[in-house]
Amino acid sequence: MTPHTRWQFWVDRGGTFTDVVGRAPGGALHTLKLLSENPEQYADAAVEGIRRLLGLPAGAPITPEQVDCVKMGTTVATNALLERKGDRTLLVTTQGFRDALRIAYQARPRLFDRHIVLPELLYERVIEAQERVGAMGELIQPLDLAHLRERLWAAYDAGIRACAIVFMHGYRYTAHEQAAATLARELGFTQVSTSHEVSPLMKLVSRGDTTVVDAYLSPILRRYVEQVGAQMPGVRLFFMQSSGGLTEAQRFQGKDAILSGPAGGIVGMARTAALGGHAKVI
Repeated sequence: MTPHTRWQFWVDRGGTFTDVVGRAPGGALHTLKLLSENPEQYADAAVEGIRRLLGLPAGAPITPEQVDCVKMGTTVATNALLERKGDRTLLVTTQGFRDALRIAYQARPRLFDRHIVLPELLYERVIEAQERVGAMGELIQPLDLAHLRERLWAAYDAGIRACAIVFMHGYRYTAHEQAAATLARELGFTQVSTSHEVSPLMKLVSRGDTTVVDAYLSPILRRYVEQVGAQMPGVRLFFMQSSGGLTEAQRFQGKDAILSGPAGGIVGMARTAALGGHAKVI
């Protein structure tokens, strides 16, 4: 079947309301607004909205024969970050740098404040791996896997399943981060974010912050994506990223999702303004 013979859906899943726009095979547009959280009535507002517009009964699967694609912006990750409801997260970093992300850049937005309230850390435990690679790639200290295994076990035993790995110069010399990630996955960590994959940039603090956010939010995002995907097997599902671009559901990561909802609003505003002949909007 060609795409124009099937429905297409665009969804904005906010913290309070979920808006669904559907284009029927004939080209007519249909809209629906639902409460994002209404567990007595439905498991997920986006899926429920699509079902209602298709005229399907509750629980009926949404099939590729009916729907060409679903494109969604969501504040699932945004809200989890704001409310500090991400997964329990472990930070693994180079020995001697356990407090680097806490110290950060010592930026003081209010210069004369005497009582500095530091932001709450997203990771709850730190492991200092016995390893060090120099700025030019020289091996200063080999990675001690036995030492790391023991400490990873302790964190796993404490119930932590998300792990962020951030080593000095790991953005460029990746062998130690890769070895640590392999070990973490072998031990059973279900979310392992390495800085060279998540944010391959020079600065340890900014690279580390992004990697920790990814480890903290990706499990929640993955559960949501799987929940939605299970209701529409085979249907192409895309999510809006913080950049304003779309990505396939299975490629959607925590670090790219924080501004998913707001980015969709900006793109929509710009396109709507352009249709009205306005090239600049605030």
